[in-house]
Amino acid sequence: MGTAEQVSKYQRIQPFVEIMDSTLRDGEQTSGVSFLPHEKLMIARMLLNDLNVDRIEVASARVSEGEKEAVGMICRYAEKIDKLERVEVLGFVDGGKSIDWIADCGGKTMNLLAKGSLKHCTQQLQKTPEEHIEDIRYEVKYAREKGITVNLYLEDWSDGMKDSPFYVYQLMDALCDSGIRRFMLPDTLGIMNPLQCIEYFRKMVKRYADTHFDFHAHNDYDLAVSNSLAAVLSGAKGLHVTVNGLGERCGNAPLSSVQVILKDHFNARTNIRENKLNDISRLVESYSGIAVAPNQPIIGDNVFTQVAGVHADGDKKSGLYQNALVPERFGRRREYALGKNSGKANIAKNLEELGLELTPEQTRRVTQRITELGDKKERVTQEDLPFIVSDVLKHDAPEDKVKLVSYVVSTAYGLKPGANVKVEINGQQYEASATGDGQYDAFVKSLRYIYKKYLDRTFPTLANYAVSIPPGGRTDALVQTVITWNDNGRLLRTRGLDADQTEAAIKATFKMLNIIENEQDKEL
Repeated sequence: MGTAEQVSKYQRIQPFVEIMDSTLRDGEQTSGVSFLPHEKLMIARMLLNDLNVDRIEVASARVSEGEKEAVGMICRYAEKIDKLERVEVLGFVDGGKSIDWIADCGGKTMNLLAKGSLKHCTQQLQKTPEEHIEDIRYEVKYAREKGITVNLYLEDWSDGMKDSPFYVYQLMDALCDSGIRRFMLPDTLGIMNPLQCIEYFRKMVKRYADTHFDFHAHNDYDLAVSNSLAAVLSGAKGLHVTVNGLGERCGNAPLSSVQVILKDHFNARTNIRENKLNDISRLVESYSGIAVAPNQPIIGDNVFTQVAGVHADGDKKSGLYQNALVPERFGRRREYALGKNSGKANIAKNLEELGLELTPEQTRRVTQRITELGDKKERVTQEDLPFIVSDVLKHDAPEDKVKLVSYVVSTAYGLKPGANVKVEINGQQYEASATGDGQYDAFVKSLRYIYKKYLDRTFPTLANYAVSIPPGGRTDALVQTVITWNDNGRLLRTRGLDADQTEAAIKATFKMLNIIENEQDKEL
């Protein structure tokens, strides 16, 4: 059967594909990434409970006491929600030591690491195939006695199929009847292309038709997603992924990309809740410290942002520039970038979302101002738009409802930084002082005091704080501070631009406060 016929067949029969997430094991092998036990638990909870991943691989056995603590916490949680069988731990051919370690943690499933190529068996283990097979059989038997299910990794399987297929078949022939639940076939060094993947998988599936095969891809040639789909096309029943594509070297197949391509291009079924993909991505990004590229499909900051004005115009006319990857599917929304390429259509879209109505002449003047900012390489966000409108139209635009009247921030050796702040809110002035961990922290604490004591209102919490130099990286450039706020579960992102970092952060803060104040006025 040809590839096109296979795709057509899969589109008709809607195969089910099991998803195993290895963020907490293989993803943690990303250089510089090490999750704390409670962080592992939080990620595992979201993967199992919110995202509904079929299985999670959470650790390697016998690594550390911290790892043992994390696995124990995850197993106890999974048992409470009746999903303990979904929690898997990588174990080794070590005379039962990994099995004992997993059993002590409360685990019930081990992913046993065996050698899938002759050179790994003879050169790394320095054993004959027969000896390795006998060792594996011992581990499987001992695991069964301990009540632990075994899945088997054939490490370096792709090289094994390329250089020593007879060895792969020797292992499979000897182990098919040993009680192993799944055989997991890794492209350990990321060397395969999709055509090779199809060829190798076809051979495995044809020879061992009743066996459950998983595929585990690495992204060294940027083919992890393509190879994963080729494996499914050729009979793989499970795929291994990581959140944000974390993993050793170039990483693993990204969960989000694999999910949407399986669904949209192969009509395959999974248990993944797509509206949680962005949430798990942000959580792992935060804990790992590895930023997601803005143009990363599905989860990047920019992937649902239209830049060209003609695209915004087309979207307004029957969604001409939209595809099946609509942002609402992933709990996000489409945005229209503001910059020198925006055009009136993008600006009109943003004004419409903000409820701002301008005359054609006013829109032209705002467009001109945004184009000027774009020429200076300054980023313009939707939250900036009301302030640009105010700046450009001046007498036509309402005044800020929250104003900074005056402030003093100070720092001295041996003393905590302090701030004295006077603000005007809806025509009434308030003053407060506070100390904090830094000048800006002291400033915000002063504002929090004012909002709580005088207005009896909750001040939004700071969710993220990023500082950059927008005009090209010069040390004498303006500082750009982008702050993400959590306002009762809703995220607001505002930006301040100034030569001083604290001043830029203060500007971003007052933009946020005015957005909220204007929204409250509309509600009244």
